[in-house]
Amino acid sequence: MNGFAHWADTSALTLITFYPAIGALGLMFFPRGHKDAGHYDSGKHGEANAHGHDSYSNDSAIKWAALVISLIAFVVSLHLPANWNYVQAGFQAKFDINRIWITSPKIHYHLGVDGLSMWLVVLTTFLVPLSIISSWNSIHGRVKEFMVLLLLQETAMIGVFLALDMFLFYVFWEATLIPMALLIGIYGHERRIYAAVKFFLYTMLASVFMLAAIIWLYLHIGSFDYVVIRQALSGLPEMVPGLATAAPWLFLGFFVAFAVKVPLFPFHTWLPDAHVEAPTAGSILLAGVLLKMGTYGLMRFNVGMFPQQARANAGWIVTLAIIGIIYGALVALVQPNMKKLVAYSSVSHLGFVVLGIFTFTQAGMDGAVYQMLNHGVSTGALFMMCGYLYDRRHTYEIKSFGGLATPMPVYATLFLLITLSSIGLPLMNGFVGEFLVLSGAFQANYWYAILGTSGVIWSAFYMLWLYQRTFYGEAHDAANRGLADLDGRERLALVPLAALALLMGIASPYWMKAIDPASKDINTYHAAQAITAPVVAGK
Repeated sequence: MNGFAHWADTSALTLITFYPAIGALGLMFFPRGHKDAGHYDSGKHGEANAHGHDSYSNDSAIKWAALVISLIAFVVSLHLPANWNYVQAGFQAKFDINRIWITSPKIHYHLGVDGLSMWLVVLTTFLVPLSIISSWNSIHGRVKEFMVLLLLQETAMIGVFLALDMFLFYVFWEATLIPMALLIGIYGHERRIYAAVKFFLYTMLASVFMLAAIIWLYLHIGSFDYVVIRQALSGLPEMVPGLATAAPWLFLGFFVAFAVKVPLFPFHTWLPDAHVEAPTAGSILLAGVLLKMGTYGLMRFNVGMFPQQARANAGWIVTLAIIGIIYGALVALVQPNMKKLVAYSSVSHLGFVVLGIFTFTQAGMDGAVYQMLNHGVSTGALFMMCGYLYDRRHTYEIKSFGGLATPMPVYATLFLLITLSSIGLPLMNGFVGEFLVLSGAFQANYWYAILGTSGVIWSAFYMLWLYQRTFYGEAHDAANRGLADLDGRERLALVPLAALALLMGIASPYWMKAIDPASKDINTYHAAQAITAPVVAGK
């Protein structure tokens, strides 16, 4: 029994990472069956039928197979919190796997997990099956390709959070671009090609700067291993030739790649287009997971490896974060398109995450990690509900709605619950993350807290006004009066997110048990290494 437990621990990260890809490979050989002309659609409404491609009789079986694969991946990922050592900081040694992959250059297959990455992995495996369920009736053409892309996307995203070899990390990082670009470009809406190309080019070009920084570190340290590099950078500068001169550029190389992925103002312009044109499942995973790769990278690599540079550059980074908080909220306030409104709200909410990270306070960094999870749950649910409404009306224009609370009471109730979560109502998950971030910001500089709090106020404006225009008043458009409420499948996808938003608000210590030691480890290392650096985040 002990031997099996040891095997389960040492193999867990590999299974969690690659099981979805193995499932995707199996789906590739799944028979399509015969063409079903009855499901053919001209593609007028974008994701409704993958733009006119034929459906097949086995599409339903393919959906069920993909759902089962994703649910098994989620169950396997629960091995991590179920067997977690909640008092240990840093990476959990029993889950670590480190094998030589390529001998020259020295590249290792090194996966590891700590409290920073563990819940992000579970969030990823949690959102994928919900994304599949939410797309059940909206994707008919090229169903097999759609499900394969979702599962490949899952493997790539998990790999980003677990890879501790910098070369392996970069492979996973770039691998996330391909399935998402294809999901947007094939299954998206009218301007899907433009949005897919813009998303791909922005993130790929920004990643080149990170690749250059990774190569420099390997040439001067002799290893791609994150742990080895971090130890080398924590020593005296002269131990790494040229580090004193290169450090600012290395920091910026990583920063540009992560800032574009967040996206941090002013690198955000690709996001609204990608969200609006993406299919529902694409938007859920883009908001729920892909954007967190940027904030995860800032905390793990920028702050974790370059503490002195993080402290030296904190002033202007926090300024960009606060601008993003306010700008994103104000632009969301004037959006006529529901999905674009939610997209700009992501710019605002993720500004809070960046603010929390660069306060260098325990409360701020804890809140930043918790807000990553909160945003994945709340905004993922908002995009799911936007998709449900689009399936019924084939529009995201807010003016086309009104009075929906009468024909769709269950939908209106769940939308309100998620709205309250998004604006940070006490007892909801958003409140915990924002409160901790703003507490940390106040400790660093009270102006950060004052300006950041204005974003909370604006979020209440745009979300409650959206709710009022969508659900209250008279249903002037006759098409709104007969809309069907959520069916059982739609509730099955949405209720877990709404329940989790409430649970994370009232039982936050459960998640914090793993988050706090990890952020404390990064923060303690940062304080020790940056003690001589200029302090820009002080009162």
